[in-house]
Amino acid sequence: MTPLETHAKVSRVRTFVDGLDEKMEGGIPRGNVVLLAGEPGSLKSTVAFHMAYQNAVKENRRALYVTMEQSRESLLQNMEGVGMRPEAVADKLSIVDIGHIRRSLNVLGTKSWLEILKSFAQNVKESQGYDILVIDSLPVLETLSTFDNPRNELFHFFEWMRGLEVTSLLITETHPGEGYGEYGEDYLADGIIHLMMSKVNEETIQRRVRVVKMRSSNHSSNLFSLLLEKGSLRIARVITT
Repeated sequence: MTPLETHAKVSRVRTFVDGLDEKMEGGIPRGNVVLLAGEPGSLKSTVAFHMAYQNAVKENRRALYVTMEQSRESLLQNMEGVGMRPEAVADKLSIVDIGHIRRSLNVLGTKSWLEILKSFAQNVKESQGYDILVIDSLPVLETLSTFDNPRNELFHFFEWMRGLEVTSLLITETHPGEGYGEYGEDYLADGIIHLMMSKVNEETIQRRVRVVKMRSSNHSSNLFSLLLEKGSLRIARVITT
């Protein structure tokens, strides 16, 4: 069997961004840990939520969305504002504000944010099960966790996610000219999907997307426009003028 034939037989989880899955042989390989990296306003949370939401609606897959930057209510309001109806999949898409959980559970004592996240995600996996895990966002988790040895602790965290045997999306912030994390996150991840805000001319800023890396995939690394229209995401050829 050739490498291309092997890639084609990998079980995949679709992003449901119209046109993007076809650029990576049908979607993200099941079990991959993927960085969803981008600048502010580039639709990182929207793309991640859209993937979890559409998989619940169309594939009957369960998902756990962990928000660390905004409240559950704020996230739901934002997603409803772009045409999604989270209440329609409430039995398959769990949205959790880890900050709220920590404030509510005084018995956790000195447990770190990372320990709380891992414990909660593991408990949900064992009690309810899920196929997709979204963490929004990795930089906030890194800041709150105050790692003593960031590279080592992140390595074990990525390995723990792989051990869950789910497809994981970690949202991370980037800025023009910078990489995807200061502790080797880009090397630890199985995939990187980069969202960006690109200046076309003095009046036009275009959202774009590129699959930088995706293990077990013969993927396109080209740039595409990312369009949000009535609750639907799709890619198109980039606007150059």
